[in-house]
This record gives sequence, structure tokens and C-alpha cells, in this order.
Amino acid sequence: MEKSAASTELQGPRPVLGRDSVQVPDDQDFRSFRSECEAEAGWNLTYSKAGVSVWVQAVEMDRTLHKIKCRMECRDVPAETLYDVLHDIEYRKKWDSNVIETFDIARLTVNADVGYYSWRCPKPLKNRDVITLRSWLPMGTDYIIMNYSVKHPKYPPRKDLVRAVSIQTGYLIQSTGPKSCVITYLAQVDPKGSLPKWVVNKSSQFLAPKAMKKMYKACVKYPEWKQKHQPHYKPWLHPEQSPLPSLALSELSVQHADSLENIDESAVAESREERMGSAGGEGSDDDTSLT
Repeated sequence: MEKSAASTELQGPRPVLGRDSVQVPDDQDFRSFRSECEAEAGWNLTYSKAGVSVWVQAVEMDRTLHKIKCRMECRDVPAETLYDVLHDIEYRKKWDSNVIETFDIARLTVNADVGYYSWRCPKPLKNRDVITLRSWLPMGTDYIIMNYSVKHPKYPPRKDLVRAVSIQTGYLIQSTGPKSCVITYLAQVDPKGSLPKWVVNKSSQFLAPKAMKKMYKACVKYPEWKQKHQPHYKPWLHPEQSPLPSLALSELSVQHADSLENIDESAVAESREERMGSAGGEGSDDDTSLT
């Protein structure tokens, strides 16, 4: 796929946002996602410091869903290293201090799978989890990884966690040199749980930048770690290495937010804003934890 294929006329992700059936994203979905990552119109800059910028897309006052976009410059991390870090589930368990449990469930195609991720949220919020269909696409020296929530019959919502919903979330990694790149994180997520407005508003300012910086540090350390942990095992680059069982798309269904229990967390006090800010230092870079 050529970079020029990402038309600026495309206004965000297409049918994946409203699909009633599970589908693996195609080239047009990837082009659309890239176009939105690069778009400027309609986005409000809320944070810009030390090579990290955060934008929030303006939405209607009564709308529960929101979009966030976070971009980070990585001056001494090659694009392919960042791509590997985002894929390497064993390494994530080492550097992502917010992870409770994460694993790949099944393989759909050579560049799509289904996985589970649960993470700790700042107290007094309840912890979250998500089941997503993830797909990825190398584009020369650039890469896209994106996902959306699905239902898997063997992994229903748990009583001890709030099931969040990724409408569409992902990363665009763009190479800027042999040892440098820029990563853009784009997410539209319903965290469920009747989150207070201050949590939503503050999260973009505190969680996203801290999480991106944490991921950057993980990228710097990754080559040394990988040399000691199956250095040639990269099923995201070599599909024949994947040990995952195959799964038919017909076994999955789209996870709609309105079908999940909306656990009430509205008792969280506004006075906890500063606590939220400090807790954000432990923010994960996972798709839904940044929302």
C-alpha cells in the first residue's frame, strides 16, 4: 500500500464503527484509519510537552463516547522496534505494570487475531477488561495496528471487572529515519461504568502522555530483552510461527456498549482529581486504558 493512498477526503473509520457482523478490516479500513490519525480539523489540542501531544475530538454534550489522539516523537527508536513492542505480549507483561492478565485467544487470518486484556484502573474506579479483534498491516517502513471489541462465547463479562468497549482503537507508526519514528495513538472507546465527566476529561491530560512515555522507555530496552527471550520468535512478522488455534469469524459477534451492564461509579468525588493525576503515572499504554 502506498502512503499516498490515504486520502484526506476520508473522514475517519468507515463501516467498522457500525458493523453488525464481525469482519477483518480491509485496505480501505486501514487507509481510513491512517487518514484520521493524520487529520487536524475537528481536533482540540489539550497537551503538548516533551515531544508528546494529545488532542480530543469535540463531541456533543450528551454523547458518552469520545475520541482521543496522542502522538509521540521517538528519536532513538526505529519504527520496527516499536511495532515489535506493541505486538510482543510476553514483553508487555514485563513493562506494563497495570496489566492484570493478557493473552491471545485465536488466530483469524495471517494478520488478525482475537485477544483478551484486563488492567488496573486508579482507585476507586473498578478494573476493566476487553476482548478485541486486532489486525495489523506493515506499509513499507510504516505500520498500523488497530482493534475493535468483539464477543467471544468462552469469555463473557466477569463479575469482578467492567467490560469496556473499543469502538475502534489503534496505532500508526511512521518511520522518520533509520533510528527514529513517530507514533500516533487513536481511540474511540466506551469505558462503561458511568464514569464521571472529570475522569474522562482528566484522563487525556494525565494518562495518555505518561503511558506513551512509559512505552517509549520499554522500546529502548526491548532489543536487549528480546535477545534473551526467543529472539527469532515474532509471529506478527512470521505467521507460520503462530501457535494459536484458528477461529472462524462466525464464532464471534460485535460487542455493542449498550448490551453491557452500566455499573455505577458516579460516587467518585471531584476532589479526587489530583489523585487521578498522580495515579496516571502508572497508566498503561493499552488501547482502552488511555481513555
